[in-house]
Amino acid sequence: MNPDFVTTASLSDGVGRALEISLRGVDELLPQDEWVKKLQRAEATSKPLRIKLGLDPTAPDIHIGHTVVLNKMRQLQDLGHTVIFLIGDFTTTIGDPSGRNSTRPPLTREQIEANAQTYYRQASLVLDPSKTEIRYNSEWSDPLGARGMIQLAAKYTVARMMERDDFNKRFKAGQSISVHEFLYPLMQGYDSVALKSDLELGGTDQKFNLLMGRHLQEEYGQEPQCILTMPLLEGLDGVEKMSKSKNNYIGISEDANTMFAKVLSISDTLMWRWYTLLSFRSLAEIAALKAEVEGGRNPKDAKVALAKEITARFHSAAAAEAAEQDFINRSKGGVPDEIPEVTLSGAPLGIAQVLKQAGLAASTSEGNRLIDGGGVRVDSSVVSDKGLKLAAGSYVVQVGKRKFARVDLS
Repeated sequence: MNPDFVTTASLSDGVGRALEISLRGVDELLPQDEWVKKLQRAEATSKPLRIKLGLDPTAPDIHIGHTVVLNKMRQLQDLGHTVIFLIGDFTTTIGDPSGRNSTRPPLTREQIEANAQTYYRQASLVLDPSKTEIRYNSEWSDPLGARGMIQLAAKYTVARMMERDDFNKRFKAGQSISVHEFLYPLMQGYDSVALKSDLELGGTDQKFNLLMGRHLQEEYGQEPQCILTMPLLEGLDGVEKMSKSKNNYIGISEDANTMFAKVLSISDTLMWRWYTLLSFRSLAEIAALKAEVEGGRNPKDAKVALAKEITARFHSAAAAEAAEQDFINRSKGGVPDEIPEVTLSGAPLGIAQVLKQAGLAASTSEGNRLIDGGGVRVDSSVVSDKGLKLAAGSYVVQVGKRKFARVDLS
């Protein structure tokens, strides 16, 4: 049993509910008994707790895997606590070594500023902007200066730093570790001191950095924060964590039709994990829905409900409804109302070349493979002949279930 396990029998209804929400889908909540005390104090004093999430703007967009932690922030925000969305514009200049087997190159100031512009706008699709405190860690990190940085570095030992798994592995493998990489966890931990946070959230790969915040708060005479880690969301394949590099992701800025269809493509098993980590439905509602499926209800009904919820969150309820109808049309062989229009010349043109020029295949060789697999249609008819050439005219060309183009060939 977890040594921090706390029975809810002696807790007030409000604290018990807050603890249940805090624990939903989490990997770890440490120390749980301290978090309960913080919740009890907040209830007794009507003073909200300060809950921190730091994100480094290392890329211009985020995918729904990133929103697992944001969802938890929103759940705690809805309980009345203060949510601090911290943009790591200073720490990004260092480069987070978490999970890295080599030194991570820092971004330029221009890259950081460009990425940061979109981060909060996208996060606001999950968080309540009117109840969110936005901060940048350059506010206190830049003024720290060389003297302050040295004083901060004196509060942690090299031996403790080398206990970190990724540093330890790289050291044993004879791979270089730059001194500036030691500064990253120190600076992230110092953020907690500057913000006086009661709870910091992050992915499981951030545990070392989150614990650093606890350590430094104690060093600076503050009550240490609790830490809450959320699991990394498996992507569309149900195996690897969601990642753009693995092409198993759903970007939150993707169009509604694509988002809806991608959610429907996940397995029935993965669907329930996504419900726990991504849905705003209560655990009781999810359990009831799962019981209905186990009792014979078509699991697709539950998946459609999840797809509509996620699509509505990042677009609108109307867009989700339209995306569902679009998916139904495609499943029946129908053509979506809005598809890209492409004008090509050179008729007659080989079908593989048409696929490439219309952006439906990366190359003619890929186009030929798609034809071999029976995944290409022209005006609803399956193409089986790779030697097919299209004469001048207008065609609806389809690849798979989701890719269409109206091709005007001359």
